[in-house]
Amino acid sequence: MNLMWFRADFRLQDNPALHHAMSDGPTLAIFFITAQQWRQHKMSAAKQSLLLRQLQSLAEQLAQINVPLHILNCDTFAALPYAMAEFAQQCQISQVFCNTEYEVNEAACETEVRRTLQSLDISLQSFHDQCAIAPGKIKTLTGEDYKVFTPFKRAWLKAFEHSARPCWPKPKAQRPLVQNAKDNFASDLRALTAHRALLGKSTLDKPALETSTRSHSEAHWQTLWPAGEDEAQARLKRFCEQSIDTYHQYRDIPSLEGTSALSPYLALGIISARQCIDASAHFGALQQDSQQLGASTWLNELIWRDFYRHVMVAHPHICKFKPFKSATDQLPWRHDPKHFQAWCEGATGYPLVDAAMRQLAQTGWMHNRLRMVVAMFLCKHLFIDWRLGEAYFMEQLVDGDLASNNGGWQWSASTGVDAVPYFRIFNPTRQSQRFDPDGTFIRRYLAELAELDNKSIHQPNSFQAAQCNYPLPIVDHASAVAQTKSWFKALT
Repeated sequence: MNLMWFRADFRLQDNPALHHAMSDGPTLAIFFITAQQWRQHKMSAAKQSLLLRQLQSLAEQLAQINVPLHILNCDTFAALPYAMAEFAQQCQISQVFCNTEYEVNEAACETEVRRTLQSLDISLQSFHDQCAIAPGKIKTLTGEDYKVFTPFKRAWLKAFEHSARPCWPKPKAQRPLVQNAKDNFASDLRALTAHRALLGKSTLDKPALETSTRSHSEAHWQTLWPAGEDEAQARLKRFCEQSIDTYHQYRDIPSLEGTSALSPYLALGIISARQCIDASAHFGALQQDSQQLGASTWLNELIWRDFYRHVMVAHPHICKFKPFKSATDQLPWRHDPKHFQAWCEGATGYPLVDAAMRQLAQTGWMHNRLRMVVAMFLCKHLFIDWRLGEAYFMEQLVDGDLASNNGGWQWSASTGVDAVPYFRIFNPTRQSQRFDPDGTFIRRYLAELAELDNKSIHQPNSFQAAQCNYPLPIVDHASAVAQTKSWFKALT
């Protein structure tokens, strides 16, 4: 009997481990709810909600192909290998199949599971899934890992045809299994139901910093981010039919639905990056010197996703709260709880920053352009350690993903691989004027500024701010930027 170990790969289509498990013989499936580990990794309530609802959907899908899904409680990764071994023995498992995860803790867990199973003469077979091209397969001419995105992208495009993993079909139904597992391993959803009940009562751990943003019910998240592999595929189809051609033009405009909004589904493996790449290929994105700018620009973002995972595997210290550029750990980051609180709550006095932070609090998601704006504001204007912002994002984001979140924060903070030069600092007011010229996005999330004219809304004067009950800027752009540049320059 084979066992499919689901992790961040909640789908039937294009699932390498599931495909190989079911091709090899009769298969059971298992998922471990590791609630304490989720808290340690600061998984947001929004993401937990989507995960648990998707788990329900996955169980129903697997039932249609006669694969029972067993859901076990296992607080931390430390306890998981023994729980896996006990389950495997009870169910007479000969092989376990899984898709590799690249984060340090997840990789260590997989290693320990393999070691524990081997002691019982049970094999663990793992497959690359999250990256189209597995980490380690793309090297420079001197055999080193890439540290700059553009040459990595060129090498990725060149290697894709012969090095990318296949896109696997949905498995066919197997014969119904006669199970002899004990009651505590019964194929039911009691563990899942219990955790969804906890989520609905908002009993999950609160973020490290208490903010004024209210907790949302599970129904709120369900409305914004419906679960289901079919939902993810429908979003991909809709994006390709309506937005991919103009993606390069509208992806930076936060008031428009110009992006795919697939990141939450990619983060949990409800859809694969490989499926998205194939969709872009239908529009010519993989062709040399493609003229399909929308599809090519979107593919570029998918390659960035691969890039950050390759970097994480080659430099695992970035999973341990360390900057890629070690020298930047000497920067004299400020400890300013009041300024950090204002940033979290969307009360900085910079309308675009505040609107973006309120979008995050209300939806669990933030437009990509705005993620750069608010991250750079925290690090370069308030000069608060990027790690606090990275952690807060993980506590809020429905698409929280260590590689992409860490990569984005270190890019904005000028501490990471191929990061923005420290002297290039976004002016949040100019960003607002450029990407939200008529204030549509700001008005959506800052109702107090709704009546201001299209010019004033980007930076209300003191009289307007008082009339609107809106805060004045907590820092001056010019002086804050000058100070930040001086601190970075002192490192060189």
